[in-house]
Amino acid sequence: MKKKAVILFTLIFSLSMMACNGAKEVGNDSDNQVWESITPTETIEQVNPTETIEEAPTEEPPVMEDVVLGDDRPELYLLLLDGKRVAILSNQTGIVGDDEGKGHILDVLIENGVDVTAIFSPEHGFRGDADAGAGVDNSVDSKTGVPILSLYGNGHYPADSDMDSFDALIVDIQDVGLRYYTYYITMFYMMEACSKVDKEVIILDRPNPNGFYVDGGILKDEYKSGVGLLPVPTVHGMTLGELAQMIDGEGWLNTGKNSCRLTVIPCENYTHSTLYELKKNPSPNIKDMRAVYLYASTCYFENTVISVGRGTDFPFEAYGSPYLEGVTGNDFAFTPVSMTGATSPLYEGQTCYGKDLRDVPIDDVLSNGINLNYLIDSYNDYKSVNPDGSFWGNPDKNGHYWVDLLSGSDELRIMIEEGKTSDEIKETWKGDLDKFRESRKKYLLYGDY
Repeated sequence: MKKKAVILFTLIFSLSMMACNGAKEVGNDSDNQVWESITPTETIEQVNPTETIEEAPTEEPPVMEDVVLGDDRPELYLLLLDGKRVAILSNQTGIVGDDEGKGHILDVLIENGVDVTAIFSPEHGFRGDADAGAGVDNSVDSKTGVPILSLYGNGHYPADSDMDSFDALIVDIQDVGLRYYTYYITMFYMMEACSKVDKEVIILDRPNPNGFYVDGGILKDEYKSGVGLLPVPTVHGMTLGELAQMIDGEGWLNTGKNSCRLTVIPCENYTHSTLYELKKNPSPNIKDMRAVYLYASTCYFENTVISVGRGTDFPFEAYGSPYLEGVTGNDFAFTPVSMTGATSPLYEGQTCYGKDLRDVPIDDVLSNGINLNYLIDSYNDYKSVNPDGSFWGNPDKNGHYWVDLLSGSDELRIMIEEGKTSDEIKETWKGDLDKFRESRKKYLLYGDY
């Protein structure tokens, strides 16, 4: 068992907590912690190694305008950083309260006297403009002089010298809630690295824009990769704070169950039924909320003969291929070009024929969840004119196609090849999804959808 952590709160902290309903640890159903007011001299003993500062649920269903992000609640985390060297895991999305006027979490921490010694950056880099999958070099933030240490393309784990440079890690980054969206993977490896050397991890939680449903197959161990690491469905319906608690509580870290000194600063007035619209693009090719919602369905096209629109203004909102010219129903045309975040895209300079999903009513997109018909229809259309062609591209050295890594196993690909319908495929997911929903319950901070 990890020894109990004891947190001593000062009079200043107590008074600030009383202003926002304060802070005294009490139990709740999810084994997290809720804060109420305390006296100035009272200490709080943390028995559960995963500490969560949580508000009581509101009676009325919250709306987006009422949501307060974890990073916009400094009264709950600044005192936790007092006297500590702090590193942050963030990128261009780390805007406090999603309000450009409040500034980036890096600047806010420094303005409040926090000793920020390192910035760890994920895929696409700290500024969020690197191509998908592109390695990003270490650098220095020009505004603050803080070193930027890349965790993408330079190995998953930070160097020992980098780990020696801080005492606590702040995570403030906008995820989109899908297993193949890689920010949670970077968080996972940083949690593991921190747990090995007893460093604190403090997550400033943000809403999951796809947090209103769970869908897709569960990842099987054999198919772990850089686009899928955990045994969760394609759409897991959890915030990064909730997912971090599950990672720690389920023992998915190599360091074992409940091995991470984890604190989550939750959002206020958020539930999984809240349709939260992102204020900043989370990555170069997720350009608007329609792309956020369609990404669960259209990302399966990656590395097939079908372009998902990289090199256009609407990636993941349309799909097509030169091979589908003249095929009935594929009457939308686009031509990919090289651009920031999509240099040398698939079929650069060639006309692709397919479907434009920008006309699909957004309510239909939301209600459909993962729409496998896009993939199934394209597979059948391609095979109708190229019966001997390889729709899925080439397998890796283990015989896995990219779609296998994205979907979590070879089952989706095989069922499509066998002619299964979308409903038939989704039916095979139900049992595992029910088990996942049950196992994730104790880690949820915002109720369920």
